[in-house]
Amino acid sequence: MGFGFAFTGRGGWVRAVLTAVGVGLGVALLLLTTAIPSALDARRAREQARTDFTFSDTLPPRSDATLLVAVVGTTFRDKDVRGRELEPEGPRAPLPPGVAEMPAVGEMVVSPKLKALLESPEGKLLRERLPGRIVGTIAEPGLVGPAELAFYRGSDSLSARLDDGRVTRIERFGEPVQGTSDPWDPVLILLVLVVFVVLLMPVGVFVAAAVRFGGEGRDRRLAALRLVGSDSGMTRRVAAGEALAGSVLGLVFGTGFFLAGRRLAGQAEVFEVSVFPSYLDPSPALAALVAVVVPAAAVLVTLLALRGVVIEPLGVVRTARPSRRRLWWRLLLPIAGLALLAPMIGQGSGGGDFNQYLVIGGVMLLLIGVTALLPWIVETVVARLGAGSVSWQLAVRRLQLSSGSAARTVNGIAVAVAGAIALQMLFAGVEDDFTTATAYDETRAQMQVSVPEGTPLARAVADFRQTEGVSKVYAYSEGYVSDRRRDPEFTSQVTIGDCASLRQVAKLPSCSDGDVFAVAGAEYDDHTPGLAKPGRTLYFDPSYEGEPKGAEAPWKLPAVKRAEASPGITGTDRGGFLVTPKALPASAAKGLDGQVYLRLDETVPDVYDLVRNTAAVMDPFAEPMVWVSGERSERYDSIRTGLSVGATCVLALIGASLLVSQLEQLRERRRLLSALVAFGTRRRTLTLSVLWQTTIPIVLGLALAAVVGLTLGTVLLKMTATAVSVDWAGMLSMIGIGGGVVLLVTLLSLPPLLRLMRPEGLRTE
Repeated sequence: MGFGFAFTGRGGWVRAVLTAVGVGLGVALLLLTTAIPSALDARRAREQARTDFTFSDTLPPRSDATLLVAVVGTTFRDKDVRGRELEPEGPRAPLPPGVAEMPAVGEMVVSPKLKALLESPEGKLLRERLPGRIVGTIAEPGLVGPAELAFYRGSDSLSARLDDGRVTRIERFGEPVQGTSDPWDPVLILLVLVVFVVLLMPVGVFVAAAVRFGGEGRDRRLAALRLVGSDSGMTRRVAAGEALAGSVLGLVFGTGFFLAGRRLAGQAEVFEVSVFPSYLDPSPALAALVAVVVPAAAVLVTLLALRGVVIEPLGVVRTARPSRRRLWWRLLLPIAGLALLAPMIGQGSGGGDFNQYLVIGGVMLLLIGVTALLPWIVETVVARLGAGSVSWQLAVRRLQLSSGSAARTVNGIAVAVAGAIALQMLFAGVEDDFTTATAYDETRAQMQVSVPEGTPLARAVADFRQTEGVSKVYAYSEGYVSDRRRDPEFTSQVTIGDCASLRQVAKLPSCSDGDVFAVAGAEYDDHTPGLAKPGRTLYFDPSYEGEPKGAEAPWKLPAVKRAEASPGITGTDRGGFLVTPKALPASAAKGLDGQVYLRLDETVPDVYDLVRNTAAVMDPFAEPMVWVSGERSERYDSIRTGLSVGATCVLALIGASLLVSQLEQLRERRRLLSALVAFGTRRRTLTLSVLWQTTIPIVLGLALAAVVGLTLGTVLLKMTATAVSVDWAGMLSMIGIGGGVVLLVTLLSLPPLLRLMRPEGLRTE
């Protein structure tokens, strides 16, 4: 009978569809969550299948089944471009996954996304760097995501560079990864657990709210059932059957939403993460769990909601003055959550692992406490609100009559904001633990380029000085000198550059071309004072037993000036000898490496890519390095990226579910709105009353979310043994995002509201 009521008449179908949409949105996100493990496994398998380096200390011998591979990736703006040069050494050389035919010299096989970029005006700068002729595209098996930028380019010059570290020989792609990965830091595990709980809790809250759509109409139907003779137990079973019908339809809708979203997933990229639709394959066991839990939760929530309602044959006692909500049991939930988390305070990274069950249980109880406390807070506050404008009084009276419905509407957003504030505090607090500060002086240079062997440093300097956006170039040739040709006992660093460049790495007295300086006071430099004796013969690029012979160029040390060590352009002390070009023997050039440091005018558009293009002309293997102030742990970054992607999905769910909830409430009140308009109430007054009805609960909900979020964030920071600090700007931004979503949903619900405010709505049959 309950199933039948859910789909009886036009009103029943509308109510069932709204419930199904609300539940379906939550089910779709739950199915997406169950698909995450398979998506991660699929990405990992794709990455593993195209592995193109060997873990062996020795390269396989050349044969007609081997392939030379060089890493020639680059960066375009803020996106990485995966690149490889290929040189087959025989007809049976292995093909990369997703590539049908080996590209010839000067030809490229590219990913579909890279092809579109190179053929667009936006990719003009990248096209200059990748001049090869495009002869095909990489198929799906060769990519980790549809938005990946990747290419394979044919070459015939890799054999000459087999020893430079960026070229290797392989017999197959997909070399198995050997060894085990490093164990995860307990704090990172804590982050993962909290992220999952915080992202999934709002979903559960919205599903629970969706199954209670149409509560007032349902209660009237149940009263009619009592009038024709059903007892209270039968009445509740009918209500449970009606909720079960809506949730089952919600499973169908959710599956449809998931399949539609799965198809669209291949066209979306969120925080530089993209997936193929085939990746999103929910685990059968987890999907079955969702299919069981959602209907069961719908029935349970309905039965719990009816515990406080007395349904009599002549009406529902809820329409009379309801009894006040009790506070004591609502406080037990967050207190119990804190009690579960308390034993783990102070553990940190070195204090052992966190108990995952206590973490999940404690965080869940704290966030569930928001949903329990908010109805009491809304009821208590609105009961004390009084006089005001007509719109204010209409809104306050509606909230006083149905504060529970108003609280349910904003419960999900309050839970999401509370969790976001706690996570924001936790991420900000532990970020320094997973960030390694670099010593680079970004005020003097922003990029560094290694000059390839055989390219004169002066030519490289001239090329970079002519590059648009480069305001200063500091160039050095670097090497080592020693006391003996072979197997030296003492060595010292040598830096060659003009006087302007040398002044960037040490404090010099007067300087002119032909001078040589010995740096005093540099850290970790004990040998220079003993070697810095004029007339002594030193040797560039010495060699050691068992290694290939170096340049071993002799250098009779001229008069040496003294220089004081100071933090150089790379942020560290540079010791050894500083040499101007005229003082360098020509025979020493072979054993030197060139480095160029560039100061950029960052107001020039795409200045970093202009530099990369210049470097690519100089050497296709060149990989300019952009200096950063700190480098974060890859695992920490991946967790943060996962949070961003998940938060975006949850935010979309929040907006869609709130809109459905708002439309359902307006539909329930359409006759009341029509009656008010028929009696002469202005539409502007009714519109403002609806805005007030949304604003008051959301302000209370966000205030409660701030308190709970700060409490949870503080406890989590204490658990990680991190000093407690609050990023007020970040917290206010979280609150602003939550409020903005509600405001946007309210504005989107105004057109349906205006359509409902017509006297014709009073017509009935």
